[in-house]
Amino acid sequence: MMNPETPRITRCHQIVLAWFLCLFTLPLLAGEAPAEIPGDKPFAEARVALQLSDGGTDYQTRVLSVANNLIKHYGGPDFVDIEIVAFGPGLALLFADNENLERISSLAANGVRFIGCMNTLETIERTTGKRPELNPVTIPVRTGVAHLVERASQGFVIIRP
Repeated sequence: MMNPETPRITRCHQIVLAWFLCLFTLPLLAGEAPAEIPGDKPFAEARVALQLSDGGTDYQTRVLSVANNLIKHYGGPDFVDIEIVAFGPGLALLFADNENLERISSLAANGVRFIGCMNTLETIERTTGKRPELNPVTIPVRTGVAHLVERASQGFVIIRP
């Protein structure tokens, strides 16, 4: 004779298994997994993501200066975690032929991460027929804006200089 409790336990196990499958597979179905971003700074007093969505050289200079000023203010690169997230016209900062190449290299050597939006890059390629070459320090992400949203939820302060 079958125990009347067995179907409930089996059904309960099915529900729990379904719940865990949904929990771990839905993020994969929703799109790409977030890019692995190097540079964990355990002693950072502040975590800052600088948004660059404007393409003018004045904006580029400003965002690079803000990153440099933050490093100075916090007493060195180990005490502040900085990302510059470039998308839309701001992605021009990360083009390989950008006039700020030396400043970008210096900041990257001090732990500043330069995040580039691949949606923007693909749009440029579609509209111009040419894919701009990016600075090798560029860390690609699928969507720059989504990266900022993720960083905000991880405790980063989003600043648009």
